[in-house]
Parts: sequence; C-alpha cells; structure tokens
Amino acid sequence: MEVKEKVSTIKKHLLTGTSHMIPFIVAGGVLFSLAVMLNPEGAATPRIGWLGDLAKIGNAGLQLFVSVLGGYIAYSIADRPGLAPGMIGAYLADQIGAGFLGGIVAGFIAGYVVKALKKIKLPISLKSLGSIFLYPLFGTLITGGIIVWVIGAPISLLMDGLTNWLNTLNRAGKIPLAAILGAMTAFDMGGPVNKVATLFAQTQVDTLPYLMGGVGVAICTPPIGMGIATLLAPKKYNTEEKEAGKAAIIMGAVGITEGAIPFAANDPLRVIPSIVVGAAIGNIIPFLMGVLNHAPWGGLIVLPVVEGWLGYILGIIVGSLITALMVNFLKKDNKDITDYDKEIQIEDDLDIEFTEL
Repeated sequence: MEVKEKVSTIKKHLLTGTSHMIPFIVAGGVLFSLAVMLNPEGAATPRIGWLGDLAKIGNAGLQLFVSVLGGYIAYSIADRPGLAPGMIGAYLADQIGAGFLGGIVAGFIAGYVVKALKKIKLPISLKSLGSIFLYPLFGTLITGGIIVWVIGAPISLLMDGLTNWLNTLNRAGKIPLAAILGAMTAFDMGGPVNKVATLFAQTQVDTLPYLMGGVGVAICTPPIGMGIATLLAPKKYNTEEKEAGKAAIIMGAVGITEGAIPFAANDPLRVIPSIVVGAAIGNIIPFLMGVLNHAPWGGLIVLPVVEGWLGYILGIIVGSLITALMVNFLKKDNKDITDYDKEIQIEDDLDIEFTEL
C-alpha cells in the first residue's frame, strides 16, 4: 500500500472516531456551559441544586468522549470486536492523563491488535466465540496492558518534569512565560500538558493573578478560533465540523477548551500548530497589559472579576483571529464524506422520491 493510501486509511479511521465523538462533546459541552453561565456564584462549576445536576449531565458527555473516540477508531479498523478494546483502552489512557491524544493512540493500538488476532485461525468449535469473546477479551488485555504498563509511566514522568520546569520559569520574563503557558494550554485542550499549565496558574490565582489573566485567554482561544474559522471558510470543513464550530464558540466563551478537540482530532497537523500559535500570542497581550484574573477559570464569563478587561478581550480577539486565519491558510477545501453526510444525502434522496410521488 502506498503512503498516500495509508494516510487516507488512517484519516478514514480518525473520521469514524470523531464522527461518533462530536455529539458527546457538543451535548456535554453546551449543557456544562449553561450550568456555569447560570451559576450565581460566578465562573465555577455549580455543585448543588438543579445547576449542579445540569453540570453533572454535561460533564458526563465530556468524560465519555475520549472512550467513544478510541472505541470507534478501533471499530473502523477491526469491526465490532475492536469496539470494547478501543473504548476500554481509551478510557485507561484518559485516566492516566493522556487526554484525547492518548485516546487516539489507544484506538489505533486496539484496532490493529484485534485485526491481528482475527488473522489467527481458530478451530471450528471456537469460531463462534471469536467475535464476542476471544477477540474482545485478548484485545482488551493487550491494549490495556500497553496503556497501563508501557505508556503510563512515561506520561507520569513527563507531567512531573513539565511542572518542575514551569516552576523554574517564574524569572524568565513575562513574554517567554506567557508564550509557553499559552502554547501548553492550547496544545492538547484539556489533556495532560494543558492541565499542567492551567493548574500552575490556578494554584497561584491568589498571589499571582496575572498568570490567570493570560491563561484565561489561552483557555478559550482554541474553540473560539476554530468556530470563527468555520464561519470564515465553510468549504474547508465537513458538515459535522461546521455544526461543532457553533458549539465551540459557546464553549470557548465559558472557558471549555475541549470545544476545539473535534477539529484537532480530524486534522492534528494543521489545527494544533494554529491553536498553539493563537493561544501563545493571545496570552502575551494580557501579560503585557497587566491584566489580573481573580478566578481560576477562563473565557468571557470571568470578565466581572478581571482587572484590565480591555486587554483581556483584546487577547481573546487577537488570539482567536490568528488561530482562525492560520488554520484556514493551512487547510485545503474539504473533500471528506462523513457518516453524517451520507445520512443527510439519504434523507434528501427520500425527500425527492416522496416529492415525485
């Protein structure tokens, strides 16, 4: 198989995973956003009452999407026997802090492991057990083992190393620190690198609120930027991405970085550099303008507790526009046909037939 065909096949598997993942992020993200927006205590996750329940419902979608992503990547590769190993492997990847990138890796590991297992010739007496018992069982064991015993330790060491490195950068100057924090916050959108950067700022919100003044911007520029990108150049995105773009703007305004994940999962080589550059530049502006954010949160929702809100808003606008313009410059017109597009086409064809009758 040629390189171009291999890349096309990998992209097909990714599209299958993201196609099934997007509804979880959109439904969960928008409901969680509503809970935060309506919280009378300000920018924080509500814990009690009906708003607390609404946050739990939304958070369920945001907790499940990594498992769904990995599961359906594996399903695309190995059919139904790959579903359980992919979901369980992606869940474990998320639990060890590998985020959605770990979920993608787990999905491909599970898919190709099960595909290899299916090539083993089974006795006739065991063939009926293959798809529902043997392949899922051993596929899950092998995939889970790789995630827990092989990937887990390096991830943990990397997170400790990044945290220690950030602690040494306090005296490096505002511009380098702002650029690094912004880039890390955007890089994996709620994953381990993001968590190291955001926790570094959040834990010092009482003593060094300027850190959250910048990180609060970097939290929201990836989803807002990608949402704007779909509006500026709709031909460069598939139907699902254009729908996800609308929800991404809402999630970004409320400080949910995960709104950009559907775009990064579909096209990581173009999207991740774009959101990293946008967030880094967006982060520098509030740092230089002396913005203080007294909430351990990001997005437009924290404006009531932001000192120097003009610089904060300017950082969001500039960072989001840079993300949108850069990713649209790098992207070509979309030619991917997703499952959603096929469903829409079938519905359109049925409408035409009924009209003719």
